Amino acid sequence: MTDPLPWPAPSASGPVDAVVTVPGSKSLTNRWLVLAALAEGTSTLRRPLRSRDSERMVDALRALGVEVDDRDDQAWFVTPPVALHGDVDVDCGQAGTVMRFVPPVAALAAGPVRFDGHPTARLRPVGPVLEALRGLGADVEDGGRGTLPYTVDGRGGLRGGTVEIDASASSQFVSALLLAGARFEQGLLLRHTGASLPSLPHVEMTLQVLEQVGVRVHRPDQHSWRVEPGPVAAFDVVVEPDLSSAAPFLALAAVTGGTVTVRDWPTTTTQPGDGLRRILQGMGATTSLSPEGLLVQGAGDGRLTGVDLDLSAVGELTPVVAALATLADGPSRLRGIAHLRGHETDRLAALVTEIGRLGGRARETDDGLVVEPTGLSGALLRTYHDHRMAMFAAVVGAVVPGVEIEDVTTADKTFPDFHLAWAGAVATGRDAGDDRP
Repeated sequence: MTDPLPWPAPSASGPVDAVVTVPGSKSLTNRWLVLAALAEGTSTLRRPLRSRDSERMVDALRALGVEVDDRDDQAWFVTPPVALHGDVDVDCGQAGTVMRFVPPVAALAAGPVRFDGHPTARLRPVGPVLEALRGLGADVEDGGRGTLPYTVDGRGGLRGGTVEIDASASSQFVSALLLAGARFEQGLLLRHTGASLPSLPHVEMTLQVLEQVGVRVHRPDQHSWRVEPGPVAAFDVVVEPDLSSAAPFLALAAVTGGTVTVRDWPTTTTQPGDGLRRILQGMGATTSLSPEGLLVQGAGDGRLTGVDLDLSAVGELTPVVAALATLADGPSRLRGIAHLRGHETDRLAALVTEIGRLGGRARETDDGLVVEPTGLSGALLRTYHDHRMAMFAAVVGAVVPGVEIEDVTTADKTFPDFHLAWAGAVATGRDAGDDRP
């Protein structure tokens, strides 16, 4: 199989004026799928995300015996089996939610469940989840690596009880155990022992969906969660649009001095992507929320202000924020994101490399990046099999002519046909002589 040809990133000829619809949230779609697999009865997911990550989750659950009727993109119907199946293989692809959320479910199956994935996924940490499952009574074999491949040998149930983990590398370690905790015989008392917990909004998201399906979760203290054993109620939910996938489109308004509206933006949400509103305002754009959606208006000249930001709660926005920082008129410091070194790629190293490829200046710090804007020129940018790096390159390419993107379709991991939606939005840019209304 040959590598795809580089994609010439479209450059806006002037301020854009676009209205965009983004697909459903990956984070919510995959959480709802896990809960549906553990529920009592058939559940319905409306407007879910169909992407490589969510398809990997569907395939994993089907391997365990869960029936997923996804023939209609607007509504998926999920029916759990009487008993989860063992002696099966799960291909995680690059999906962190699959390699971390499914093992606790697999511990409830009868027989071994073997996990593996993309070569890049074998570098991502899973050890705290696997070690926690051992402490809760499961048999897990990972060769002492704490990464893929590994096997969870289920016995048809799990004792549960009290366990401590260090989730400093990923909040998904906490969410993975909380999602399945109600199905453990003794429930779950989970204590986080690390110095920090990144992407805390994703834990709040997990707690919110658990509450919606009747699972009782208590907080003994700031670093502990108690999940009571009990049933998971079947449900019928509408999946919110993916606000992190909306980030590059909102950034497009800021970098071109134009306007972008993202339809159906929720008035309240636990999605970290909502944090981009505050970030854009700090860089000189304006935002307003209406029944139509979220509108972002860039400064008339497309000028962006450098920032000093703690992104620990919204780390997934870092590549798009780094693109904005690269195009700003002053230096920026992005902090609290050391954990991004363990994502689809080492995102901090990748961003420094690709900014340098453009002629820009960036350097790593212990917990983030410093970006010092300078003159930029077109270049072929790598994506590292990372959807967020493709989005970084697209934002820069909207105002720096001559940018090409290696394997832009890697963005399909969470935003199917991203490059087509992006080209359409950029094409709304108008030059000074354009008299269209």
